[in-house]
Amino acid sequence: MKTKFYIATFLTLMAISGLNAQVLTGIEVLRNRDFDILKGKKIGLITNPTGVDSKLNTTIDILSSAPGVKLIALFGPEHGVRGDFSAGDKVDNYTDPKTGIPVYSLYGKTRKPNREMMKDIDVLVFDIQDIGSRSYTYISTMGLAMEAAAEFKVKFVVLDRPNPMGGLKIEGNLAEDGYISFVSQFKIPYAHAMTTGELARLLNGEGHLKGGKKCDLEVVAMEGWKRNMTFDQTGLPWVLTSPHIPYKESAIFYTTSGIMGELGVISEGVGYTLPFQMFGAEWIDGLTFAEKLNAMKIPGVIFRPLTFKPYYGGHKGKSLGGVQLYITDYDKVNLMSIQFLVMEANNELYPDKNPFKMCKPDRLDMFDKVCGTGKIREKFTKRFKYEDIKEYLNKDVESFREVSSKYYLYN
Repeated sequence: MKTKFYIATFLTLMAISGLNAQVLTGIEVLRNRDFDILKGKKIGLITNPTGVDSKLNTTIDILSSAPGVKLIALFGPEHGVRGDFSAGDKVDNYTDPKTGIPVYSLYGKTRKPNREMMKDIDVLVFDIQDIGSRSYTYISTMGLAMEAAAEFKVKFVVLDRPNPMGGLKIEGNLAEDGYISFVSQFKIPYAHAMTTGELARLLNGEGHLKGGKKCDLEVVAMEGWKRNMTFDQTGLPWVLTSPHIPYKESAIFYTTSGIMGELGVISEGVGYTLPFQMFGAEWIDGLTFAEKLNAMKIPGVIFRPLTFKPYYGGHKGKSLGGVQLYITDYDKVNLMSIQFLVMEANNELYPDKNPFKMCKPDRLDMFDKVCGTGKIREKFTKRFKYEDIKEYLNKDVESFREVSSKYYLYN
């Protein structure tokens, strides 16, 4: 009986972990093609722990052992190629202990591959799971690497992966001049609804790379992915993209609270077990706050009162009252709106607790950078009403949908 139980448990875990995937990612499609576009080439690989196949074999190991393929360099974004570094940690160049291949950091003194790094490389390959948000730095790394590929006349290949939020939900204004940074590197919406491969095609095709450069780009498309698929529908295993995106749902919740979280006043759950899925502060009464938010009848969500004590970070050890966010209808919810509606409710209940006045001065700058403009903060803080910024946040959505659809690879 115990043997049958263990077998059943193992099969269940296989299903849960994605070993019966319905979608083939770019690395798997490339492998099925016998690595045709890399044969006889010297390869540089930009990757991190998310670069795996459906059985969790790493792209590093797959390419380093692929016949006829010579992997000569690895490039690590924020967190490093094997996830050895925390958020914001600067990373130096080093040698990968498993393969002996040199690792060049793209999240330290250099964020764009230089001539020395690109020496002898014929093809630069990008294989990283993104989360579909403009402020997540992996797409910034990809764009800068594309610029380097154009400068040094190196082919650039993207091994495509799903957008965890699906390919339909576009939210937020385009990033504006004066607010371009590593957390808003390109003039795209906050939630862009594109895969990394599709986004690379757009950056190349619409002249978003510095100086309007274009690289020799090829995307190895997935098989089986549809635009209406969120990550849980792919059957693929989720590998945390960074320490604060531990679950497949975290990518969605990041968009509901990550902008507000930059202020560091009202907790968005980072430092606790449900990052980006909760809101809390020492002055908030969870029951009252949940009642207030639920009375607002925000489409597609409900809130549950709770008290929590973060284990690390700026709120470490503090007892916070607040709410946990539940998404009840993904098609109806506007993800970006949630954090502003939370701050609206906070202002109505606790008008003396203004997070924009309580935060450190440098956090206002970061808030504007992730918004891609200073106008959101300027408009919102006059009355703390989401309705005052709703039009601005949505003004570029349909025009971007029209432009971006030219670069779609999937229906």
